[in-house]
Amino acid sequence: MSNGIIMRKSSKKAAFFAIFLSVALSAQEMPRMVTIPPGTFTMGSDRGGTDFDEAPVHEVTISRVFRMSETEITNLQYERFRPEHKAIRGKGGFSSGDNEAVILVSYEDATAYCEWLSEQTGRHYRLPSEAEWEYACRAGTTSDYYTGDALPGDMLKNQKTERELVPVSLEVKYGKPNAFGLYGMHGNVEEWCSDWYGAYPDSPAKDTGGPSKGVFKVTRGGSHNTPVEFLRSASRSAAMPGDMHNQIGFRVVEADYIPKTFKIREIKPLNGLKVKRGKARWGRPSEKPLWMDPIPFVIPPADSTPFYSHNHQPAITWCRNGDLLAIWFSTIAESGREMVVLGSRFRKDASGWDPASLFFKVPDRNMTGSSLLTLEDGTILHVNGVGDSGDWKRLALVTRVSHDNGKNWSEPSIAEAEHAVRHQVIAGAIVCSDGTIVQCCDAGPGGDDGTAIHLSKDNGKTWEDTGATIPGIHAGVVELKDGSLMAFGRGNSIDGKMPVSYSSDKGFSWTSRASVFPPIGSGQRLVLKRLLEGPIMLATFTKGGMTIFLSYDEGKSWSDGKLLTDGSGKTITGGAWTGDFTLDADHAEPKGYFACTQTPDGIIHLISSRLHYRFNLPWLLR
Repeated sequence: MSNGIIMRKSSKKAAFFAIFLSVALSAQEMPRMVTIPPGTFTMGSDRGGTDFDEAPVHEVTISRVFRMSETEITNLQYERFRPEHKAIRGKGGFSSGDNEAVILVSYEDATAYCEWLSEQTGRHYRLPSEAEWEYACRAGTTSDYYTGDALPGDMLKNQKTERELVPVSLEVKYGKPNAFGLYGMHGNVEEWCSDWYGAYPDSPAKDTGGPSKGVFKVTRGGSHNTPVEFLRSASRSAAMPGDMHNQIGFRVVEADYIPKTFKIREIKPLNGLKVKRGKARWGRPSEKPLWMDPIPFVIPPADSTPFYSHNHQPAITWCRNGDLLAIWFSTIAESGREMVVLGSRFRKDASGWDPASLFFKVPDRNMTGSSLLTLEDGTILHVNGVGDSGDWKRLALVTRVSHDNGKNWSEPSIAEAEHAVRHQVIAGAIVCSDGTIVQCCDAGPGGDDGTAIHLSKDNGKTWEDTGATIPGIHAGVVELKDGSLMAFGRGNSIDGKMPVSYSSDKGFSWTSRASVFPPIGSGQRLVLKRLLEGPIMLATFTKGGMTIFLSYDEGKSWSDGKLLTDGSGKTITGGAWTGDFTLDADHAEPKGYFACTQTPDGIIHLISSRLHYRFNLPWLLR
């Protein structure tokens, strides 16, 4: 570990000036500080399971006195620094009063407030380190909460996951303070810490400030509308530094030192290891029919990567080096905050997929919905939903890119910041002839909430929600030769048929009618894709199971349909909601969430919830 940094004392002149300025701050506008004595404590827990990141339990020494604000920073205190924040007070029914915890503040906002407060007072304010936070929260206790193994009723603020947040008071001074005199350490709002999120050291630490670099910033304490186990003293969460919503606020520390940081060894996941650079030499599309036995792409990890019982909702793309890359979520419950996005690679000339490995995860956030798209220059675009502290209804839209076949990825960028509906990402993004990227997202969590359309005209750097909603969730979209869009979706049946929708203005307005296809339902997601050879392919479900339809006249008419089966009679496990099924002459996979890519050699790679199908257009026409 590196040495701690002692902050320089202000000159007498600067200190006098700061004291003069602080006179302008009323008692209510200044955080009331509580002295925290030095000491040693046991940090973390050995609960295991989804709380694996709370281990290893280790001893931490806080060797210096510091002071911590008695409560979270309030609206009144924060708005002395940033008056314009008052305009968003009360958003969503939360935190409208002067003495309620400030919310809708990013990590950058919180650190900017600390810098401003330091300038105003001549003292040194900052965010607490994660170790300081847990030490101060525990106040000498070793139980789950500083009140024991449970929280009293007057400290609970609707402690359960809600699809619609229940408004509660965020008044800061409530319930029983801990032995140090701190309020609100369990719940009310999560609190930003100064640390980058990372693995704990496996040996005793002193004045630790966490890893020296990272992607996410630690939050602590849990919040309203959150299950009570997330409010424990040892519970860890994290968020992107630019993220903000109504369940994160902050409190401050006054200290004349900055905690030490330490280096951690970056462990690259298997899907990013030994990835070949450059371009593959693709053969020309074959005129001979091709069908290959379906194989699983969801394979349990060969290491400690979290892997849960429910693996679902995949996305797939091809890489310029000849590999395939697939991702999907793994979770216990679709509303769960344990959800991770896993990835697997089918390496060129390999016979099967690598075991699953971690692809993307914001700690303790729901990660529903992923998309992958390879752009013309070989850049791979990844789009994902990221939750706040609830389920998949409240998601922000986040993007990353890779310029080296998925070996390395940029830090996540918040494309659409509000945690809201219309952000549940659906695989199947397309690039239009004018370069516009079209990304479908479910417009809500319900089966008949329809699909929202998001557009990017700068290769995924910025995005715009068109505001329109088309019938059917999990929609697939394709550009027609005249530049208009056509889409099919699940649910919102019209005259007992699957809805088909058209837009001539890139998704800002739509007309819809009944298609010729039967509607699809629970556990099913279609694919709509233009093949390299020209026709439009619709992969959907009929009574016999997975069925492929082709159109050579821009969706005006369709082929009779071909079941995706070789008639072998074998029984296969489909995973997720599908279970076991028999692949025979009259039956194909009955359920599954489809995603599809077509490699330059003409092979169509269609994945369902667990299985990878490989075939080509001549086989479909046979």
